[in-house]
Amino acid sequence: MALDSYITLGRSGLRVSPFCLGAMTFGDEGGMGAGVAESERVLGTYLDRGGNFVDTANFYTNGHSEKILGDFFARQPGRRDRVVLATKFFGNLHLGDPNGGGAGRKAIIDQLDQSLRRLRTDYIDLYWLHNHDRATPVEETLRTLDDLVTAGKIRYVGFSNTPAWFTAQAHTIALLRGWTPVTALQIEYSLLERTVEGELLPLALDTGMAVLPWSPLRNGFLSGKYTRLGGRPADVRRASAVGTPSEAEYDVIDTLAKVAEEAGASSAALALAWLRTRPGVTSVLLGPRRLDHLEDNLTGLAVTLTPAQIAALDQVSAPTLNYPAELNRRVGSMLMYAGATVDGEKTEVYPPLLDGARH
Repeated sequence: MALDSYITLGRSGLRVSPFCLGAMTFGDEGGMGAGVAESERVLGTYLDRGGNFVDTANFYTNGHSEKILGDFFARQPGRRDRVVLATKFFGNLHLGDPNGGGAGRKAIIDQLDQSLRRLRTDYIDLYWLHNHDRATPVEETLRTLDDLVTAGKIRYVGFSNTPAWFTAQAHTIALLRGWTPVTALQIEYSLLERTVEGELLPLALDTGMAVLPWSPLRNGFLSGKYTRLGGRPADVRRASAVGTPSEAEYDVIDTLAKVAEEAGASSAALALAWLRTRPGVTSVLLGPRRLDHLEDNLTGLAVTLTPAQIAALDQVSAPTLNYPAELNRRVGSMLMYAGATVDGEKTEVYPPLLDGARH
């Protein structure tokens, strides 16, 4: 597979690359991002390789990320229209202004206008709600977004980091009222964060929403730079911000390293390749700070995992899901099928059940 092996984004007509370039690290405000020159090298290389999907947010590096993207595309007329450009609203860039962020009508419109100015474009291909705004009626958010689609300022709507119940409610309301539906979910998902398999992934599969995992390397824990014997990146400031892996996480990291060695690839490439095998995943968000990070990440497109390798990674990273997911998984088929073989799987028998009802 290559970056120009495009995939349809959920139930839409939008085609995107299997790896999306995340621009959260574009801009050095905050001390952990990349400067303009390096950001543009990363972006240019991604596009030259056939990538067409770029993602940012209004508050990444205080708006500098959007500005870097806008300046880059402004110097290359016509290239912006060949790219699926995504950004997010919710983050407040105006200290003390209660309407500067969130998902109310005033906030959304103002945030979009500011993003369009920084990005130097007149439309956004995919506009993400970045978080759940508990204080704003969902109908207000959805109607505003639909109005913006009608006005041609945005093309598609996505949700990121929102609860499954809220996302399902919003999507259903949008469908019932003929408003623009939720096309995609951007969620944290990796070998070290699989709890989304309890609610959010089943929701996406049921509704046809595309899934875009963010932090696929879990803050670099799965990059190959961390080892149980004390290996960790030299960036002290970043390490203090993200912490260090737990013993259970090191079990996953060790298994990943072993499988990577078998496959002749890096741990990062294997972690990204594993995500590509997950049901519902359309495109995986990369977050490279340097060109060599991007080059290594892109090798994940060439990795094909064997069933045994997938099973080993699945087993060591198996999550404990919130109630009632674990109860449903452990007891559901036992109660429902009573020892029968269904879809090729022999079910267990609920202990009190004997041969036939006694009462």
